Amino acid sequence: MFPIKSMITRFAAAISLTACAGLAQADYPAKPVTLISPYGPGGAADLAARNLAASAPNYLGAEMIVTNRTGAAGVTGSAYVSKSRPDGYTLLLARVGSQAAVPAINHRIPYKWNDFTFLGLLEKNPFALVVNAKSKYTSFDELKAALKAGEKLSYASAGVGSLLHIAVVMMLDDMDLPADAMKHIPFKGGGKAAAALTGGHVDVMFQNLSGVIGGIKSGQLKALVVTSEERFKDVADVPTVSEVGHKDLETIVGWSALYGPKNLPEPVISKWRQVLTQIKGDKVWNAQTKRLNSIPDIRDSEQTIRFVEKQYTGFKTVVDRLGLAIK
Repeated sequence: MFPIKSMITRFAAAISLTACAGLAQADYPAKPVTLISPYGPGGAADLAARNLAASAPNYLGAEMIVTNRTGAAGVTGSAYVSKSRPDGYTLLLARVGSQAAVPAINHRIPYKWNDFTFLGLLEKNPFALVVNAKSKYTSFDELKAALKAGEKLSYASAGVGSLLHIAVVMMLDDMDLPADAMKHIPFKGGGKAAAALTGGHVDVMFQNLSGVIGGIKSGQLKALVVTSEERFKDVADVPTVSEVGHKDLETIVGWSALYGPKNLPEPVISKWRQVLTQIKGDKVWNAQTKRLNSIPDIRDSEQTIRFVEKQYTGFKTVVDRLGLAIK
């Protein structure tokens, strides 16, 4: 048996450690917070992460450092965060692809769609179907006719299971065409996929408008359709999916959110609830988000969970029906 004095000493030490841990959480953050972007530099996820990291420190009281951990259509970075210590110092710039599309199509990845602490939605971004500016296809109808006629075109994505991949599969399905009616060429991130399209190495890409707007405005890329309910201001001459007879494709919408590992302590969650509420009214963050052709849409934890679950379920329904799930 342990001596009574030794037991008392150990018990007191345990209480002291618990108190210190609680104090540390209450003082969060006491050092810089690392924000993992699971996609490559220059893509929509990277831009959203750096936009958040530029404004959040004003309310957080600590620096945010963006780190790109790329690979496997966002799975590498997302898995890294899911396995990180739940102390609030390693967070994830969550994206629709890595957090909803990939879990819906690939059951082998090391996390489920809800294996995180949902801190809040940040923004939504409509998708645009784009081609190289030199492409012979000048409208959605022309592209659709070519596909219906059996022309074998290629499309770029940010990886197997990414929303850039599923978006094209859903488009083909809505055209009553098989998933292999176009050749899929995956890349490590939306930025590299867009570069491939700009370089003429692929024919088509369905990408977040925020990730390709630069190419559209510079005249390197041409948008054929957007998935927003109404025409988007910066590409007002581009029709919506509803206008070209494919309203169901409005479900293809990108988003960014802030996640942490499961079981984040309440002081950390509470701090980010305050920070995101303040960012919601931040003029600089809102202006930059709109400049990136995204729609500011900050939501709380519960609203975010419901939003993501609905989209994940929608993707999974299509994937399962088409037999595309990786089990």
